[in-house]
Parts: sequence; C-alpha cells; structure tokens
Amino acid sequence: MKKISKRQIIQKFIWIGTLTGFIFYFLILLIDLDIHNMGFTFSNVGKLHFLNPIIWAFDLLPFFITTFAFYIGKLYAQNYDETHKSVELELKKSNRIVDFTENLRNGNTQVEFELTNKEDVLGKALNDLRDTIKKSKEEEIIRRKEDAQRNWITEGLAKFGEILRQDNDNMEVLSFNVISNLVKYIEANQGGFFIINGSNGDRFFEMTACFAYNRKKFAEKKIPWGDGLIGTCALEKETIFITDVPDDYVQITSGLGDANPRCILIVPLKLNDEIHGVIELASFKVLEKFEIEFVEKLSQSIGSTIATVKINLQTTTLLRESQEQARMLAEQEEQMRQNMEELRATQEQAARQGEQFENFTNSVNHTLIRAEYDTSGTLLYANTKFLNKLGYQSNREVEGQHISIFIDTKDRQWFDPIWDCLSQGGKHFEGDMKHITKQGKDLWTMATYVCVRDRNGNVSKILFLGIDITEKKQQNLDYEGQIQALNRSSIKAEFTPEGDIIDCNDMFLLTFGYTEEEVQDKTVFSFVAKEELKKFRGTWDLVVNGEPFKGQMRGLTQDGNENWFQCTLSAVHDMYGEVAKIVYIANDITEQKRMEIESREQAKILKNQEIELRQNMEEMKSIQEEMKKKNFQIEAEKTKTVCILEGCVEGIVTFNAKGKIELFNKTAEDITGYFKDDVVGTPVNKIITFEMEALENNGYRIFYVQDGEKREIEFNAKTEIQILSQSNEPKSVLLTLTEIRTDNLITYTAFLQNIEVELF
Repeated sequence: MKKISKRQIIQKFIWIGTLTGFIFYFLILLIDLDIHNMGFTFSNVGKLHFLNPIIWAFDLLPFFITTFAFYIGKLYAQNYDETHKSVELELKKSNRIVDFTENLRNGNTQVEFELTNKEDVLGKALNDLRDTIKKSKEEEIIRRKEDAQRNWITEGLAKFGEILRQDNDNMEVLSFNVISNLVKYIEANQGGFFIINGSNGDRFFEMTACFAYNRKKFAEKKIPWGDGLIGTCALEKETIFITDVPDDYVQITSGLGDANPRCILIVPLKLNDEIHGVIELASFKVLEKFEIEFVEKLSQSIGSTIATVKINLQTTTLLRESQEQARMLAEQEEQMRQNMEELRATQEQAARQGEQFENFTNSVNHTLIRAEYDTSGTLLYANTKFLNKLGYQSNREVEGQHISIFIDTKDRQWFDPIWDCLSQGGKHFEGDMKHITKQGKDLWTMATYVCVRDRNGNVSKILFLGIDITEKKQQNLDYEGQIQALNRSSIKAEFTPEGDIIDCNDMFLLTFGYTEEEVQDKTVFSFVAKEELKKFRGTWDLVVNGEPFKGQMRGLTQDGNENWFQCTLSAVHDMYGEVAKIVYIANDITEQKRMEIESREQAKILKNQEIELRQNMEEMKSIQEEMKKKNFQIEAEKTKTVCILEGCVEGIVTFNAKGKIELFNKTAEDITGYFKDDVVGTPVNKIITFEMEALENNGYRIFYVQDGEKREIEFNAKTEIQILSQSNEPKSVLLTLTEIRTDNLITYTAFLQNIEVELF
C-alpha cells in the first residue's frame, strides 16, 4: 500500500478549503447584489461594502475557511498516519506468524516466536504449540527406539526358544548352542556356560561350554560352590554386572593378542528360585539395560530347559535300571499284582461304603440350614436346623447377635471382604465354609450367601443357606492330606499295551482336567491332539515293541485345550519278557510354547502399530495446513472486530474468566479517564468492583459490590452502577454485561454509557 505523506494531505485540505471559501464568498456577493438590483461589477461590489458593512467581514471568509481546513487536514493526517502504522504492525505480525507456522510445518522446532509484549496471548500459544510438537517428535524418537529394542528382545526369545527345543538330550551340545548364539546375538566377545553338579554337600560349577572370538574354546574349568563371582551370583541369586574389570580376570585371548573387556555380565539360571547354572559374558562394549534384561529373561527359559533335561536324564537312567531289575523281581511282581488286586477290591468296598453313607446323609438331611442377617451382620432369623446344628436351644440366644460369633477368627481375614461386598450388593458367595458351634466345634457347610433386595433395588438383608457337610469335609480333608503327600513332581500314568489306563496320579488328572471316575474308561489316545493321533499310534506301537520314546507331544485336555508336554514312554516287562504295562512320565512345557507364539504375535502387532503411526503423521500434516488457513481467517476477523469496537459510541471493556481486561476502546477511555495501554491486562476491579462466582457448567455468576453490598448482574440487561475513574472518583454509568463462550473459553464484555451524556 502506497503511503500518502502528511504534507500532501494538509495541502489537499488547504486547496479544498480555499476553493470552498471563495465559492461561498462569491455566492454571498451575488445574492446581496441581486437583492439591491445591482450588476456584478467591481464598482458595484465597492458600493455594496458601503451599503452593507457586514460584507467587510465576509471578505475574510476564504481566509477563515482555509485556516479551518488546514487544522482539519492536520488532524486527519495525524489519524491517517497512526492508522497506517497500526495496519503495518499487524501485517508484520501476520507475516511473522506465517513464517513461524511454515517453519513448524517443515519440522523446524527450534524457531522462536518473539512476543510483542507480556500479554501477547497468540504469541505464547504459538510457542506452546512449538513446544508440544517438539515434545511429540522427541517422544516419537524414544518410542521408536523402545519398539526396536522390544522387537530385538522378542525375536531373540523366539530364536533361543527354538534352540532350547533342539538337542535337549545332550547337555554339552545344548549349552554350546546357547552360549555361542547368545555371544553372537548380543555382540559380546566371549562367554561361558556353567552347570551345577555334585551332591548337596559337595556342589561345584562345571563349565560345559565356552565360546570366544567366534570360535569354540575347549576349556575345562570347575569352580567350587560360593567361590568367585560365579559362586557369588549363585548364592545371591541375582545378576552381577561390572564395568571395572580386573586386568587378569579374562583368561581367553585371540591369536592377535589380548585385551581387557569393558564389562562382565553374570546371570544365574534359576527356576522357581532354584539355581541350575550360571552364564558369564564378557564384551568390549558396555551392554545396555535392555540387553541385560533380555539375558535375564532368557535365563529363565534356559533354567527351565536345564531342569527338564536333568529330569529327563534322571528318568532315562531310572527306567534303564528299572528294566534291568524287572527280570530279578519277576516273582515279587506276581505277589505285587495280587496285592494290587486286593487293594483295588478294598478301594471298591470303601467307595461303596462312602456312597451308602452319602445316600444316607441325603435321605436324613433333606432340609437346609437357613439364617437371615441385616447388612451390618446382625442375625434377624434362624430356622430350627440352624439352631440344632450350631448347638442353640432357641432363637433368643442368636437373634440380635453378630455373624462374627459363628465364624472362626482365623477365617475372618477372607470372609470379611466377602461380607463387605455382599452388604454393598455385590456378587453372591458359594462354597464350603466352616462355622463355630456354641460348644466351640467346627460345623462345615456347603454355604450360599445371597443379597435380598427391596422394591427400590437396595440390599435389605442377606440370606444364608447351607447343607451340613462336616463329616464329609473332614473325611475329604483327611484323604486330601494323604494324597497330597504322594506324587508332586511329575505327571505320571500307567497304561496297558492296548492303551487302557491302569492308574494315574493327581497331577495327571489336574493337567488333563479329568476326575478319577471320568478317566477310568479313557485310553491313552484320548489324551492326544487329533492332529498328532496318527503319528502317536505309530510311536505307541514302537514303545509296545520295546523301543522307548522321549520327546515333545501335544496333549488334549477334557475341555478341548491343547497343551505341550516333554514326555517319556517306556515299556515294563513281566517275568516272561512280555510287555505288562507302559509307563508315561511327562512335564508341562505349554508356557514355553505360548511364549514363542505370543512373541510372534507381538511382532505382528508392532508392525501394525508402525503402519498406524505413519498414517497419523500424514493426518498431522493435513491438520497443520488447515490450522494455517484458520490463522489467516482469525487475524482478519480480529482486525475487523477491533476496528468496529474502536468506533463504537459505547464504552466497551472485555475481560476474561480470570477478571483480566483484554479490550478497552476509545469511548471507554473517555468515560473512565484511563488510557488503553494502562489498563489492558490489569484486573477489571480497578474500574468496576466485580466478584465472580464459579458455576457447575464452567460459567460464572458476576456480582457488583458497592459499600459492602453484593448485587448480581443480569446478563444483557442495563444496570446503573458506579465506576472508579482515573481520578479515583465514583462516576455513574449504565452497564450492559454479556457472556461469550467459544469452545471452553469464556469472555465477558461490559458496555458502558455515560448517564450525564444521555440526559443532555
């Protein structure tokens, strides 16, 4: 825009004033000459001055109008210059905003938007936007690094899971495969694999594998239990990581020379808090935290595999010894078979007696034990069965008593949370529960506690129903104590050569989800996954023909789930050399298999998240473009609104929800005597005594305070109040207050009218 100078504007006004003055002057002369019927000549003009002396005054009219035009032009030029400067300032500010947003769009988050003043809200918002984008980019870099580390750990666990499933019948081969691949995977320089051997009184660590500088090393090394860093790691059962390595610590060197590693990592191989071995790694680079975490996670799988391998080796040895002793114990086996038949007959007789006892109990106790309590636990009602079973004579002894008198103090720890949940309308309780009788004896019941609600859905009382199972429970507890003392370590079962089950332990039943009654009519093929059934039949035939089987297989539980097992199948021969039964011994390795599957699925999920992240970045770019357009529109509307409000005949004072003045127009300056620059950003109470009270809908109620009295201001209605002028004198004005909401922002605008001006 081409700027016009003040001088040009003033000259233009002077010319217009001079021309206007002479035109008015000649019009007055012509009118006066016409009144006196005189023609327009210089002599008649001279006569007119004597006929109408006022003409002498009109002779100065061009001069006065020219002078007036000069001052008007000067004032206009001054306003024009101020307006032009303001427009240039806003234009520069808009250009700065465009440059700033363009830098942000191009990824330059180091750019700084210079604030025009301390109250530059838009500038602060742009700097906040830059900081947010910068923080997002930094978080994205960190997230990508963490994703890469997680992918590395996931891939490593999957890789070593496959290694651990191979050669798990040879400890030396397994340990070398693990340590060599581990050294390569974490880019270390050398590593050693130590296994615990010996008895409890004379245990030691034996190095079963050593790998250094990409070559297998043959180093025989034994470390007594508790000696050195290896022994310390096993005793403390914690990882040891040192970066200050002694010069003489490492004994393996390359053909080009030797060098001291920068760090040593020693990790225990433990399973269920039992140490099975130790891995030692040395590296010229300091291992990062995620690499150490990876080795620690891997050590758990290695410890589990070592435990399984040791069990398998021990099982194989025991089976071999068992087969050798079978020939010598043929006669004893026949006697044992007779004892087993007698034992089975005894068990059947005991089962029949137990069934008769249960039928007798059901026929006698055909009613339920019943009681009702309020939500605080006070007994309201109890039936005769309840009184008889708990040793009371009448309801008077129990009504009004708290439920705690029927509960053992040892059971309160688990029962009180259940009762609190029931009293608040929670889920009902079903299960075996022990009560205390009046005589202090235990009463076991098959108990049910359920909430009883009123019409409004509130809990009015809690109902107790129970069946006396004291004798059965005590008997079951006795049986359970005897059974739990037996096979706890492995899954074990015995089958006939045809596959019919002969006997099995509790762990077998628990793993496959069967009861003793359900498993009686099952065969070994009922516990094998359908996909492996054909292959397993061939394996079974080989075992029946005297060839033992050792390996992994999928088992099928009663509810249709498939579990993985590390199992051993071996035939036991009778005195004639014929197969009498097949012994099945297994360990559940389902968790290791699941970890492998979950690792693959997690890698797939991470890949999908990466694709989604790229899409989000594209969307962010489009949002930035749209925000740039909106900034131009906002600035245009802001300039337009400010110009309109500045020319308003009413005083306008705009303040935010914190009571800070944001806009103060020219008329408000005239009414209050304050200048705009002195009040913008200061509390509105400096001029108008307001109090703001927050509402639940994020708005405010505004009160006018005068002489200690509060009066609520009604929005969009005129109210006469007094304000404080710059001279600190009260001044009466008419106030109209409006509320403006934009998204979550609230601003208030006060329109002020000078009452004295309106009266006149």
